[in-house]
Amino acid sequence: MPEEKIPTVVSSGYDSEKPQGGRNNASIGQPKFIRSDMADVPVQQAAGSTLPLVITRKKGGGDSDDGNYNPFEHRKVEHPTSDLETFVHLLKGSLGSGILAMPMAFSHAGLWFGLVATFAVGTLCTYCVHVLVKCAHILCRRRKIPMMGFADVAEQAFLDGPPALNRWSRFIRFMVNSFLVLDLLGCCCIYLVFVATNVEQVVSVYLETVLSVRVWIMIVTVPLIFMCLVRNLKFLTPFSMIANILMFVGIVITFIYMFTDLPAPAERPGLVAVSEWPLFFGTVIFALEGIGVVMSLENDMRNPTHFIGCPSVLNFGMGLVIALYTLVGFFGFLKYGPDTQASITLNLPLEDKLAQSVKLMIAIAIFFTFTLQFYVPISILWKGLEHKIRPERQNISEYGLRVALVVLCGGIAVALPNLGPFISLIGAVCLSTLGMIVPATIELAVYHEDPGYGRFNWRLWKNSGLILFGVVGFVAGTYVSIIEFHAEFSGGH
Repeated sequence: MPEEKIPTVVSSGYDSEKPQGGRNNASIGQPKFIRSDMADVPVQQAAGSTLPLVITRKKGGGDSDDGNYNPFEHRKVEHPTSDLETFVHLLKGSLGSGILAMPMAFSHAGLWFGLVATFAVGTLCTYCVHVLVKCAHILCRRRKIPMMGFADVAEQAFLDGPPALNRWSRFIRFMVNSFLVLDLLGCCCIYLVFVATNVEQVVSVYLETVLSVRVWIMIVTVPLIFMCLVRNLKFLTPFSMIANILMFVGIVITFIYMFTDLPAPAERPGLVAVSEWPLFFGTVIFALEGIGVVMSLENDMRNPTHFIGCPSVLNFGMGLVIALYTLVGFFGFLKYGPDTQASITLNLPLEDKLAQSVKLMIAIAIFFTFTLQFYVPISILWKGLEHKIRPERQNISEYGLRVALVVLCGGIAVALPNLGPFISLIGAVCLSTLGMIVPATIELAVYHEDPGYGRFNWRLWKNSGLILFGVVGFVAGTYVSIIEFHAEFSGGH
């Protein structure tokens, strides 16, 4: 009787070998699963806090028939990146607008507890990235596939895992992409609130008639509708360069204000009430979570084995990111204390011309970043809808979807214009799921049979703890954020 083959995620973009090996007992009676298209959408290096967990489509070559399959030797990358280039891209993908919210995160934790907890949460996020990439490498070797995106890894892990998980493989792929879309659209909503709040502060100094933040959100949304109709990213590249320059200059000047006339640390609380910790958790996860960029960067490396391990590109990059975020959070809260706002730029003096220019520079940078951040979720959604629409109606349908999503983001931002709990909500809901719960679940599925959970099932206990931590963060962060929104609407905030 011929050997049953384990269901496998296969990309038509690669000439990868057919899956082989002895891990067939988990798939007895299971149908063969072949995906004709593995790549999701192109990855974009947006200047936000998160980036898409998808890969670029590569030209694949043939694979050899030897048993010691090395996926790295079969990757056909047109322009592979060096370790230094990957390090720079990792910093660019992780250092975004979230750094401006770190002082607010410390205000919900306390000066000293925030210092320790930020390092702890950052280390945990980095470890989960290690888990995801390591599982991707195992699956690539086991299934003989050169490279995978995040959703591909999740789907193949469930196909390789216990038989009970096989039927959920399509669902986990859908869930990963759904949370990715929610995360990126949520970031777009946050960007709208951020831009409108900073512009409102500056304009209110010069105009007697003060417009509310909600009105400014609607004003900002109008030009974005037209900018987001641009489907070719090549035309958005200049805006990305301008955004990067403005963001860098704005943050440097913000640092100058922040380190001027610092009070003594004893004047700030070292620890705050436990009820405020979920807001800290959600904000830090939103700011620090770099899992969105890792799969695309690892797939593009000339030496992918240098991405994880010790030392590694990931460890150096995330170590620097964690240090910078902790620095801004600690000294920002030390500087402004209980007056710390959702973005450190909102604390800059209104009457100061230089401070006003900083607010506008960063607002413009975030405004341009919106279009790049918006590109990825629209690509994922349109890819799922395109085949259901007649060819002659596809253009008008795609433009309609783009307009509808921008208007939706604007509507959500108008309804929820409080930047602080909005950031915490997105971090708690989306990034605790993508950054902790899903990688831990993937490892449990990948290690189910070979090599197993280890002595005393330590991998099972470890991943169960990660999942529990992510679920607690998800539930508590969501609950507290909703309470904050409710207090605002009821006038009690």
